[in-house]
Amino acid sequence: MNIKLPFLFLLSLLAISHASAQYTEMINTNRPGGSQGAFSVGTNVLQFETGFSYGKEKHELLKTETNGFAIDYSVRYGFWKERLEVSIMGEFQSNTVTDNRSAVAREYGLSNFKSNTIGAKYLIYDPYRKRELKGPNLYSWKANNKTQWADLIPAISIYAGANFDSADNPFTPETESTISPKFVLATQNNFIGGWVFVTNIIVDRVTTEFPTYGYIVTLTHATNRYFSVFLENQGFKSDFYSDQLLRGGAAALINQNLQVDLSLTYSFKDTPSKFYGRAGLAYRFDMHNKDEYLEDKVNKEMKEKDKKEERQEELDLDENGEK
Repeated sequence: MNIKLPFLFLLSLLAISHASAQYTEMINTNRPGGSQGAFSVGTNVLQFETGFSYGKEKHELLKTETNGFAIDYSVRYGFWKERLEVSIMGEFQSNTVTDNRSAVAREYGLSNFKSNTIGAKYLIYDPYRKRELKGPNLYSWKANNKTQWADLIPAISIYAGANFDSADNPFTPETESTISPKFVLATQNNFIGGWVFVTNIIVDRVTTEFPTYGYIVTLTHATNRYFSVFLENQGFKSDFYSDQLLRGGAAALINQNLQVDLSLTYSFKDTPSKFYGRAGLAYRFDMHNKDEYLEDKVNKEMKEKDKKEERQEELDLDENGEK
């Protein structure tokens, strides 16, 4: 297994990208859903996101019933460029399992990390920055306040990370300690009216005997500046475990740096069926100094045009003898 693979992949992204990212005055989180948005937290922003889940699972074939408790966490930090962030993400699960296959039920416990991943996300295309440079239509309010074909073009980022799995872990497929890559293609559409649509295409643990392929689609609606609701569908498939999950919930902004949330998760299958409730929060330490936008094609063209006009003015002044 080549442990360097995800890091080499990230370096290739840094070499080809010509996009920009976006710092927001209000905290920008991936919660309460399970997907990653396309944008980073911003340079010099340190952000913590965590949630506590409790629920039940029932496996029809194995005749087991499970009470599960989980803690998920994410530490995100933006540095160097607005479009880049590094992160540590993971989840710890503790289950109490009741086995009903014999006359006398047997109870036992399982606990370990379901995931521990270190990685980086990089924004490779931002259509919203180019629209800001172009400016609004000064002759039509309607044109600026309706959905247009251009709105279907999403912001795009790529995440590359490394999974660190321990030996004899009941929640991971490998029997020995392993390090394996994880890749995510994330897109994000910000529609008029407070609607945000995020998609994730996920390729996970591809260097192991049990690779996982999946997707997440998340639709979020901000009802006002401080409150939002979301609906999400996640599917993943591997020889170790496959599932289809439906999530829904809401998030509330306490202040510009603190968000709290509540959500529910339901499984479509019965091997096992799942129903979990989750409460969480996100907090950021905002040390952001200024917005930094990288020069894209539009920026360069505008600056070149300004320089040409300045040179022409200087030449005109010289010819008229005024300088």
